[in-house]
Amino acid sequence: MSNILAIIGKSNVGKSTLFNRLINNNNKAIVNNKKGTTRDRKYGYSEWMGKKFIIIDTGGYIYNAKNILEEKINIQTEMAIKECKIILFLLDCQKELMPTDINLKNKLIKYNKPILLVVNKIDNYQIKIQHNDFYAIGIKNIYYISAINGYGTGGLLNKITTYFKDDKEEDINIPKIAILGKPNVGKSSFLNVITKKKRSIISKYEGTTRDSIDTYYNLYNKKFILTDTAGIRKKTKIKKNIEYYSIVKSIRTLEYSDICIVMIDSKNKIKSQDVNIIKLAIKYKKGIIIVINKFDLIKKNNIKLYKKEISIQIKKFNYIPVLYTSVIKKQGIYQVIEKALEIYNNKNQKISTNKINNILLKSINKQPPSAINGKNIKIKYATQLSISSPTFILFCNFPEYIQNSYKNYIKNQLRKNFTLIGVPISLIFRKKKC
Repeated sequence: MSNILAIIGKSNVGKSTLFNRLINNNNKAIVNNKKGTTRDRKYGYSEWMGKKFIIIDTGGYIYNAKNILEEKINIQTEMAIKECKIILFLLDCQKELMPTDINLKNKLIKYNKPILLVVNKIDNYQIKIQHNDFYAIGIKNIYYISAINGYGTGGLLNKITTYFKDDKEEDINIPKIAILGKPNVGKSSFLNVITKKKRSIISKYEGTTRDSIDTYYNLYNKKFILTDTAGIRKKTKIKKNIEYYSIVKSIRTLEYSDICIVMIDSKNKIKSQDVNIIKLAIKYKKGIIIVINKFDLIKKNNIKLYKKEISIQIKKFNYIPVLYTSVIKKQGIYQVIEKALEIYNNKNQKISTNKINNILLKSINKQPPSAINGKNIKIKYATQLSISSPTFILFCNFPEYIQNSYKNYIKNQLRKNFTLIGVPISLIFRKKKC
């Protein structure tokens, strides 16, 4: 998709609020009055007057960057400018026009792209009249808006869409893959290697990624959306409100994804918090891959024992594939994506009722459910429901007496005979006279 606009401006002018407004989602980007809340480039999808386009939210451009993190935020902003077709230069009407604003405008002009000057935090017409001095910045196209309540955004969108072509591309149903895990396991580095760009800021400090970072991937005949998320830590270790909201965003990303890559640091093996993330993905019926990263740190003579210990740790999740990678050495990275797309197909496959019954009824006749209270349980037939995760409904005379152990037997038979690796299976038993 070539219809891309970027929201550029200094810190706290309302970029994330406007981003959320334009994509019609008040929970997409984290909004906070603390400087530097948005660090990476954040992508969102929007549609106006029949035209679809991508919006990029960026971190506040920082003059005289004092540390590596601030320099990286500026680099992310510059990458967004290069990538977009049109620039929204956002200013705060409640602050006077500063030399730094002029300097940023001069920087944007060098890219030879259309620039719309957007003056934010306008609450009424009188405020608009009082702030005509923004014409002094030298940009003709000025739009006065209030991102928080939507004032003026309709006219702004009307102008934005004049720069875009009708885009016929339909990517609504492409796989959505979320990268989850605790802080500093290599999630952002993984994203950067896959996309071959510095898509996410990388730092040795925990909490570098605060928001969920979407990346649209369209290479080698493969299309998917890959989302980097903030590290999910235990509640007892969450110290700041902004970190809490970042974790909430990560969990919300999990909810809206199709496949979850649960990334684990090889040095720590699988801990209780990793298991909690896996259980959460199972709860929401997501396809799952466990990725043990930094595997290059494991000594060769310990690899066999190490993998055996991992398999014991995830014994009850034995249908979830485990892949071993080294992001820093680019080992096993693309196999993770191949496996994710395979699981996506597994998750969305529809198995015919005839195939299910031909296989399942043989297994049931071979090992029928145990009689309970003198009642013989008979399962008549089964079928798959037409929903986005493998869910099977089985009709029997006494559904309330089906034991968990027998449900597990049915699930194992389904996995044995159909390609259901990496996806949770749901069983529903319904009463039918037999």
